[in-house]
Amino acid sequence: MHAPQNQRPASKKSRKAFWLKQLHMWHWMSSAISLIGLVLFAITGFTLNHAADIEGSPVVTEKAVQMPPTILGQLGADPAGGKGALPKPVATWVEGHFPVKASGEAEWSADEVYLPAPRPGGDAWVAIDRATGEVTSEVTDRGWISYLNDLHKGRNSGQEWSLFIDIFAFACMVFAITGLFLLWLHSAKRKSTWPLVGAGLVLPAAVAIIFIH
Repeated sequence: MHAPQNQRPASKKSRKAFWLKQLHMWHWMSSAISLIGLVLFAITGFTLNHAADIEGSPVVTEKAVQMPPTILGQLGADPAGGKGALPKPVATWVEGHFPVKASGEAEWSADEVYLPAPRPGGDAWVAIDRATGEVTSEVTDRGWISYLNDLHKGRNSGQEWSLFIDIFAFACMVFAITGLFLLWLHSAKRKSTWPLVGAGLVLPAAVAIIFIH
């Protein structure tokens, strides 16, 4: 007669054990995926916050090369609107002689074809003189701190890095949400849990309200 009553606590404990197991699994998996990214974004958050104090010295490299007439002749007519990608043979030749990716959109005019090639931590461009075939370039390197800062911002980093940021952000959300539920499940035995969580909300809010105008 008393068996059903004894099953309720056991059932409740089994449900709690199930959710604890699931939350721990998702928590450690998301933390493993986002660990290196969190370290990177934490460091670059600091360097971005002190960007004026950690300025690097840009290194500018200039280069000029003569394009063969056979390659120059493959430029062809201007694309519609004056903007478009370089023909594949021309792009391959440019990438073989200059440290740039030539797959981006170039600006075409009667005198030259100008290819901007920005990259994380620096900048670059290539200009093709359509009359003489002279090709000039300028590459600016602002150092590895600037490179990491640009990765943090996703500046000129390409679609693959943008996809990584999306995956990383999702992993961080899973890490944070599962962590919150784990805090809730253990909070009964850890009285300081919610005061600390509240402090994490109140402190930045207070700084923003009082000091940012």
